[in-house]
Amino acid sequence: MTGRGLKRHYCPGWSGLSVAEVNDSGTVYGSARRGGIGCTPSCFAWQLGRGGDAGTGCPTGSSTGAAAASVVQFRGSVLSRLEMSVIFARSGRDSATYRFRTRPSSLGRGAICLVSVALATAGVTGVASATPSPAGSTASASSMTLGPNVIVFDPSMSTAQIQATVDAVADQQMLNQFGTQRYALLFKPGTYGSVAQPLNFQVGFYTEVAGLGLNPDDVTINGSIDVYNQGDGSGALDNFWRSLANLHLAVTGPGGNHSTNGCYANTEFWAVSQASPVRRVDITGHTTFMDYCTGPNYASGGFVADSSFGSDTPVNGSQQQFYVRNSAMGGWSNGVWNQVFSGDLGAPAQSFGTKKADGSNADPYTTLATTPVSKEKPYLYLDADGHYRVFVPSAQTNSRGTTWQSGQTPGRSLPLSSFFVAQPGDSTSKINSALARGKNLLLTPGVYHTDRAIDVKRADTVVLGLGLATIEPDAGNIGMTTADVPGIDVAGLIFDAGVKKSSALLQVGDQRHHRDGHGSLHTSRSANPTALQDVFFRVGGAHVGRVETGLVVNADHTILDDIWSWRADHAQNASDVGWTVNTADNGVVINGDDVTATGLFAEHYQKYNVLWNGQRGETIFFQNELPYDAPNQALWSHQGEPGYPAYKVADSVRSHVAYGLGSYIYTNVNPSLHSANGFEVPDTPGVVMHDILTISLNQAGTIDHVINGVGAAVTPTYQGPSNITFYSNGTSN
Repeated sequence: MTGRGLKRHYCPGWSGLSVAEVNDSGTVYGSARRGGIGCTPSCFAWQLGRGGDAGTGCPTGSSTGAAAASVVQFRGSVLSRLEMSVIFARSGRDSATYRFRTRPSSLGRGAICLVSVALATAGVTGVASATPSPAGSTASASSMTLGPNVIVFDPSMSTAQIQATVDAVADQQMLNQFGTQRYALLFKPGTYGSVAQPLNFQVGFYTEVAGLGLNPDDVTINGSIDVYNQGDGSGALDNFWRSLANLHLAVTGPGGNHSTNGCYANTEFWAVSQASPVRRVDITGHTTFMDYCTGPNYASGGFVADSSFGSDTPVNGSQQQFYVRNSAMGGWSNGVWNQVFSGDLGAPAQSFGTKKADGSNADPYTTLATTPVSKEKPYLYLDADGHYRVFVPSAQTNSRGTTWQSGQTPGRSLPLSSFFVAQPGDSTSKINSALARGKNLLLTPGVYHTDRAIDVKRADTVVLGLGLATIEPDAGNIGMTTADVPGIDVAGLIFDAGVKKSSALLQVGDQRHHRDGHGSLHTSRSANPTALQDVFFRVGGAHVGRVETGLVVNADHTILDDIWSWRADHAQNASDVGWTVNTADNGVVINGDDVTATGLFAEHYQKYNVLWNGQRGETIFFQNELPYDAPNQALWSHQGEPGYPAYKVADSVRSHVAYGLGSYIYTNVNPSLHSANGFEVPDTPGVVMHDILTISLNQAGTIDHVINGVGAAVTPTYQGPSNITFYSNGTSN
């Protein structure tokens, strides 16, 4: 064998992809055979490293981890000459295992179909499959445009075909917490499954499930789309990084992946924690946000927006905290520590910190009649002519209920041609060049390694990730920056800190241009705010990561809708986390004025999890855990006080309001550690905090006060919660 040091590849259980030659240009020639049916690729392109271009007419797949999966295209028929072209960037690895699964009856001459590719390296095997549609061109056209890990289903496909595909993705991703694979499973308008043959499947890590209709009811799935407890004792506590959006779910059937446990039947299970949003979903039937069928039942979510549960009362169960925004429901089953509702029809009445008639504690519900400002996440859809477009909802003020139940969601529609459709191998300079030419940006599923910031300069630019596309700065650079212009939308992304320390992972606006709240720029931003939806930050976990601050917001009138900034408390390799390993000072720093956060999660940072410097800020729902791993009090103290408050409003701030905030402590490295306060704010009449609490978990760590020296301590012997229903200017109750 000649070429670039590639080794011979085999397919266990099959007669194999036999590589005959690797020439000096990196092209592999060979064949695959099973049961006497030959599939003879005329060209199989392989390129080492990053940044290569895919073979002619075929998608690009890329991987930089120990295991990967991608979907490739065949042209022709199983019984005749086939040609296939795909690139895999192996980041120094030079061997992998492939398995091709085809259905001869579905592959007519000249058809373009998707087949599965499984790669195994370092003893890990993954499978991703896309079953061919009878029409032949549906899935291929989408993959040609949107990359190999976007799998598009057509209602003309059989339920069995779809079931095989979604099960294969789930089998790979359910325990793949720190893998590099990313998937978007998209359903074209129509109906899938039936009462007699429901479509029930599970959703694993880094998997987006969404309908491609303009409205949720354009896509109906008869079945369930489930997330269950993991089998490692964590329950649902680590069920992160997945999403469900823009479809109608008519709940029926035995449960995901053909569950044989009757407890799962005829119920939608979405047992998740952070970074697992449900948006624009219309659910008919029963829903639970905890897995009560398989213990342990821990769960620490969660986020729902612009969705309807009809007359159903969803089960909160063990969910420690949860936020539901602009949705409709028949009620809510219960609360644990901090359940928050804003702009919801059918939400429970305000009851945080109150007592029932029998003297027991009422459910900790914080309920706002409306959401003061919101902007729903942009989404991909197919128009009446079968063309891809992106719909960008308009901002709303003082809203209640969903955007779609009384007609079309207000907003604008953009053709896909207005987007640069990026693939993980694309260089940062290539992406920035497209942005400079006025393109929006669609990031297809995968991990994007950057050597400089992705720079978004133009007003009203949309940056949309599919399949939880991930941006990882490699050179100590910021992952993405945006200019001080109105109307930018960044949605559906993970920012993962690199080994070399960055100052930030995402910087919104330029602090040098921060205005004082006067003039035309202020006015235009108020009418057309910048928004971040489902944007998540990670420091450590998959590998060592280092950053000063996860998210920096300098721009005024920015909406933060479902943000999780996480310094990892556990990792794929235990040595990749620790006080001096995955270092990060602050989770979120807000310098802009009139910033609104609806669903803000920040955990484990070494200084402030949230530092709010801007005026007139507002938060609805905040969840926090303080760092687990400080070795001693001297290393975790500030200004002569032990620890750091989770949520700090700067002394210079004169106006700030917040609703439904919780901070928990669990210092498992040193259980004797204290934090003086969970929250710290200036004592001034314009700063008002509603419904705040602290908790001590697992007999490790103490928070001396809830806020500003007020509120009972939570300790290893008294978990709490310690509740404050109101605090302003030194007055509390």
